[in-house]
Amino acid sequence: MTSTLSSQNPKRIYIQEVVTRDGFQAESQFVPTEEKIALINRLSRAGYAKIEVTSFTSPKAIPMLADAEAVMRGIDRVPGVEYTVLIPNLKGAERALSVGVDEFNLVMSVSEAHNQSNLKMSREDSFKGLTSVIDLAHANNTAVNISLSTSFGCPMSGITSLSELMHWVDRFAAAGVRGITVCDTTGMANPAQVQAVCEAVQTKYPKLQWTLHFHNTRGMGLANALAAVNSGIDRFDSSLGGLGGCPYAPGATGNICTEELVHMLDLMGFKTNMQIDTLLACSKDLQSLFGRTLPSQLLMAGKIDRVYEAPCQS
Repeated sequence: MTSTLSSQNPKRIYIQEVVTRDGFQAESQFVPTEEKIALINRLSRAGYAKIEVTSFTSPKAIPMLADAEAVMRGIDRVPGVEYTVLIPNLKGAERALSVGVDEFNLVMSVSEAHNQSNLKMSREDSFKGLTSVIDLAHANNTAVNISLSTSFGCPMSGITSLSELMHWVDRFAAAGVRGITVCDTTGMANPAQVQAVCEAVQTKYPKLQWTLHFHNTRGMGLANALAAVNSGIDRFDSSLGGLGGCPYAPGATGNICTEELVHMLDLMGFKTNMQIDTLLACSKDLQSLFGRTLPSQLLMAGKIDRVYEAPCQS
């Protein structure tokens, strides 16, 4: 597949896969442990910078990821790939340390209403609990990322103001996190808003590792990703096949689709280092596993270099 602007846009973009956490947690069908391990092993060799393997949430809360320890113990660790996991609390962090993860990905909502719905506590209580997790991570030389849900808007409280987002960015930066993921949990962001947020956070904290996490609820996922790239962001969460969606967020749909994001960026000449054919093969296998058509438009249409025979004319 030939890029159109390769000489003009050599910028490196880092792709971070979330399908085995954000994607699988939203499914009703439990994916067998050995299939999760096999998929992660294939993805580990596809060019990713980071893979969110699983979540150390209570199995009662998210039964689809009840096998977190078994999956982490079973996967191959490929050099150059970071293996991160979602950590909700101190107990989850202790479980994760027992199997040797590269990064704790913590989560809290910028929206009070969403935090109460998702985590059953106030934002202040979440922050207090997560600072204990951050301290534990630092004591064990484990990197920490905080994913700030509903950074752009919340279906229960409306558009999130930049000042409200920056309040929590400031507090977690002071707590010593390595990176912050700005999450459009329910697909409420628009490209102009994305640009403003990306410029603000990078200007204030240029040394933090910034990641953008978009959902395609209203069809603006890739447009928002491109706005973020043009604003200087070089890391993105995405989900194979477009799977995903917060089980506690009304109306949430899948994350932006990994193969579509990579296809677009590669065509524009950005350097993703991703193996698009491997992504499409894995996405096709997931479609067979779940027995339904996945949201991925690229999986249906194929790459732009796919050539069809001309229809016969009588």
